[in-house]
Amino acid sequence: MMREEVAVQFTRIHEDAQAPTHGSPLAAGWDLRSVEETEVFRGASTKVKTGLKIAIPAGYEGQVRARSSLAAKGLILPNAPGTIDADYRGELMVLLTWIGEGESYTIPKGERVAQLVIAPVPDISFVEVSESELSDTTRGEGGFGSTGRF
Repeated sequence: MMREEVAVQFTRIHEDAQAPTHGSPLAAGWDLRSVEETEVFRGASTKVKTGLKIAIPAGYEGQVRARSSLAAKGLILPNAPGTIDADYRGELMVLLTWIGEGESYTIPKGERVAQLVIAPVPDISFVEVSESELSDTTRGEGGFGSTGRF
């Protein structure tokens, strides 16, 4: 299966910044690394710098996602996935929160802290209709747990 290649420009704004790296040929995400040692305290959200600025092409978005190995230890993204819009040109940072053992977690300089997935964003138009015009589904108005899975 051929995948469409999308060029995403980036620049390093810190001398120790590392380009996003691909963990394997079929990986969906690109690893982002911390540019400095950062301490993340329990229950607090901390911005971890990557030292990179990127230019996501129009029609796409960036999704910042947790790395499973860090999430398993208790380092999570509180707004996962974080969204990077195509018109954002500031430093790419990863918002992390520590919920593991101890009062804090120190991220070493150069640590892979998150994955960046580039995804297409379709053109959307919202069309207001009456409630009776909405298509019905088997689930209907069932809320959490209504599918019987929990």
